[in-house]
Order: sequence, then structure tokens, then C-alpha cells
Amino acid sequence: MFNHANNQRKAPGPLIMVAKNEIQNILMSVDGVSFVMLCSTDGFELVNVHKKDIPNSGKIAAVSSSILAMVTAFISEIQLIGCQTITLDAENGKAILTAVPSKNYPMVIVTISAKDVLLGQLLHAVKKASEAIVRADAQY
Repeated sequence: MFNHANNQRKAPGPLIMVAKNEIQNILMSVDGVSFVMLCSTDGFELVNVHKKDIPNSGKIAAVSSSILAMVTAFISEIQLIGCQTITLDAENGKAILTAVPSKNYPMVIVTISAKDVLLGQLLHAVKKASEAIVRADAQY
């Protein structure tokens, strides 16, 4: 699921620019998305885009990394393979945590949206962004 073995906080600038463009596409193309952040698997914010500012985004990056570590352990215990996305559904919105399984710079996309977001559209957009970032990572 989420590779913590090759944690590298500092991805190259050109890769971060590609990633920023990809997460910006999520924000602009899916109605109801208010915040998208890319962070390292060790819990550091790399870049974010937003319509609504989220205070303490650095803490969100750290907590997201911890959640992913716990889910990775859980997934292993129940013998599931290949889980890439966690969807959290709350009374007032949704949060999506998605692995970017880049070989050199594994990352996590954190997306926050309204409750009534079209979930399929959002998941598709996040998956496309993740795949584009993985392709870009292969060049570095």
C-alpha cells in the first residue's frame, strides 16, 4: 500500500511543480473539493492548493502519515493487497487519503471535500493525478 521504506522528504523541485499542477487540476475540476495537499510518507507537507484555507496543514500531513501507517498494519493483518485509498466520510464532508506509490519519492495526496461531492469523480481525478506524479517521478 504505502511504502515507508524509502521515505524521502525532499523531492526535486520539477517533480513538485508537476505534482502541484496535478493537485490543482483536482481542485479545479471536481466540484466540492476545497483543499488538496501533497505530503511525504513521513508526514511532511510538500505543497497544497485550496479554495478554503485549512489551518495547521503541517499537522494534517503528520496525522495523515500516521493514519496510513496504522491502515497499512491493518490491511496486512486482514490479508488485503493493493489498497491505495482511504475514504473518510464525516457529517460535514469527506477526506480522501491516496498513496502516490512513486519509486523514488513516495507521497500521499490528502483531499478534503464537501459531503455531497461526486465521490466517483473525485476518486477518478485523484487516481489520475497519482498516476501522473508516478510517471513524472520515473524521470528523476
